[in-house]
Amino acid sequence: MADSLTTGFSGPTVCRLTGVTYRQLDYWARTNLVTPSITPATGSGSKRSYSYSDVLEIKVIKSLLNSGLSLNRTRQAVECLRSALGADLASSSLVMSDSGSVLAKSDGDLVDLLRGGQGVFNIVPLAGVVAELTTMIRQIQNVTSEKETLTA
Repeated sequence: MADSLTTGFSGPTVCRLTGVTYRQLDYWARTNLVTPSITPATGSGSKRSYSYSDVLEIKVIKSLLNSGLSLNRTRQAVECLRSALGADLASSSLVMSDSGSVLAKSDGDLVDLLRGGQGVFNIVPLAGVVAELTTMIRQIQNVTSEKETLTA
C-alpha cells in the first residue's frame, strides 16, 4: 500500500478513509456518482480500484451529505465541480443554501454551482477534507509499512 497513490485504493480502504459504508460506495459506483477511475467493477466479485481524486470526491460527497444536503443536490453540486470548474478543492469552500450552492475560491471568485439562491445555511471548507484525507492515507501507509517490516 506504500505506493497506493499510483496503484489505487481498494473499496474497504476507501471506506476507512472516507467514513462511507461499503454499501454506499457500491451504490454510488452503480449509479455513477463516483466510479473508480483506475479499475472499475467488471462483474460480481471483481475488485474496484479508486484513485486519489476519486477518494477526495467521495470525502467531499460525504461532507456535503453530513452538512444536510440531499443526495440529489449533492449529485448536482459534484457534477458542477467536475465539469465546469477545475477548482482547487483544497483552497475552496462550498457555501450551501436551500436553493443553491456557491463555490468560494481562494482568489475571491464566487461560482454559482446550481444557478440559484440566497440564504446561506452552511459553509463546508474543503481544505479540511483534503488535509484529513491526506493524514488518514499516511496513517494507513505507516501501519502497512510496519506490518511489512515485522513479517520480513
